[in-house]
Amino acid sequence: MTVTAWTAAQVARKVIENKELFILDVRNEDAFKDWKIEGHKFDYLNIPYFDLLDGVDEILPQIPTDKEVLVVCAKEGSSIMVAEMLADAGREVGYLEGGMKSWSMYLEPIKVGDLTNGGELYQFVRLGKGCLSYMAISEGEAAIIDAVRFTDVFTKFAEEKGVEIKHVFDTHLHADHISGGRHIAAATGATYYLPPKDAEEVVFDYEPLEDGLKVQLGASEIEVGALYSPGHTIGSTSFVIDGKFLLTGDILFIDSIGRPDLAGLAEDWVGDLRETLYFRYRTLAEDLIVLPAHFMIIDELNEDGTVAKRLGDLFAENHGLNVEEEDVFRSMVTDNLPPQPNAYQEIRHVNMGKITPDNDEQTEMEIGPNRCAVR
Repeated sequence: MTVTAWTAAQVARKVIENKELFILDVRNEDAFKDWKIEGHKFDYLNIPYFDLLDGVDEILPQIPTDKEVLVVCAKEGSSIMVAEMLADAGREVGYLEGGMKSWSMYLEPIKVGDLTNGGELYQFVRLGKGCLSYMAISEGEAAIIDAVRFTDVFTKFAEEKGVEIKHVFDTHLHADHISGGRHIAAATGATYYLPPKDAEEVVFDYEPLEDGLKVQLGASEIEVGALYSPGHTIGSTSFVIDGKFLLTGDILFIDSIGRPDLAGLAEDWVGDLRETLYFRYRTLAEDLIVLPAHFMIIDELNEDGTVAKRLGDLFAENHGLNVEEEDVFRSMVTDNLPPQPNAYQEIRHVNMGKITPDNDEQTEMEIGPNRCAVR
């Protein structure tokens, strides 16, 4: 039997299209439990590579013959060796090119809706990290919100669409992933916006992203309207695009809410978080479609692979929006929080422009699941 190399893009389509897949993950057990490739119809077997050095005969009964089988490791090499052993045993099998590193980096662009006069809004889904970025397009112009560091994905997509990137926004100073926003702006001549309350330590120029700012995109009067919404960070800012879509950054997710502790100021910011979620957002139209900057679990994906839901539905269904007692809410978002993101302090310093690690170092900083949420 031959061994087939799978790209992260091919695996992503299996996730989005709800296809079946059996994954043999040969990383150590702790790495697998912390973070794996998730799919609605995926089955898993975790056997560390070192336990398979003498062969795969003992695990063959656990490997299905009626499903596609993919072997996964951290960087690729171990999965190739195990896949070859399975092929020698007569099994059809593939391995993930680049391992979990490539999975962490892959972005899948998906259209989430139409804007006025032929405009479009795209969500870039980073399945391996839970990050969500956006590109609004109108009459030859584009605005990007919360871009991750893979700048060429956005610039190439804009080229394919025949649009010029005019505006780049970060809803806040990110702590779980490295932003590509200012680098895209520098490469394209676009204006880069950042909330000034999050930018006190940055060492680069930016345009202040402040409450009430309206930036016209194209000639169709699509307004990217800023809404000050602190709580995850003190500068966190949301967007209402075209009166239809509410981009909430890391304040409000589909199944959870943002955590206030990544700058070490949870006690200070918990009141801002509640004010945003329970008062500022309550003044908005409930038919706005919420588009967050992250998702936490695979169940937050819709059937088309997008992560989006009506604000009114979240008011009814999201537990974090239905905690009546303020002291209970305060305890929920300050006590018993999940582990903080990998290298989050260093990531904040990268996003401030204070340090410039090389590409491999940036990859290592970002490895792991989304940890921006309280659920």
